[in-house]
Amino acid sequence: MRHVIAAVLARGELRDPALAGVNLTVTEVRVSPDLKNATAFVVPLGGGEMEGAAGALNRAAGFLRGQVGREMTLRHVPRLVFEADRSFDEAGHVGEILARPSVRRDLSGEETGQPESGDAESESGA
Repeated sequence: MRHVIAAVLARGELRDPALAGVNLTVTEVRVSPDLKNATAFVVPLGGGEMEGAAGALNRAAGFLRGQVGREMTLRHVPRLVFEADRSFDEAGHVGEILARPSVRRDLSGEETGQPESGDAESESGA
């Protein structure tokens, strides 16, 4: 389903002004257990207005659902909902945190002069 949606977007069949000149990547499609709903996560290549693109895709969801139904063999075509994929932003934030000097020091195991929680037990002979 992800490939079908990406192919429709690549063909430029949507005429929404919010999508003009925007290249979108469909990073993931999650289908509900009952197969009636599908959430597609999208991100604009090179950055851009994620919320505007997701809103435009939600306005075109009926058309995209029809395209999915034509190109895939499904008993029922799920209702499509588009959301901006924030996982790349979250990964960047985690990377920034891990790059902080204090976190790097903690991860490298450098001595800080304070005993770790397990050191007290080993010193007492327990």
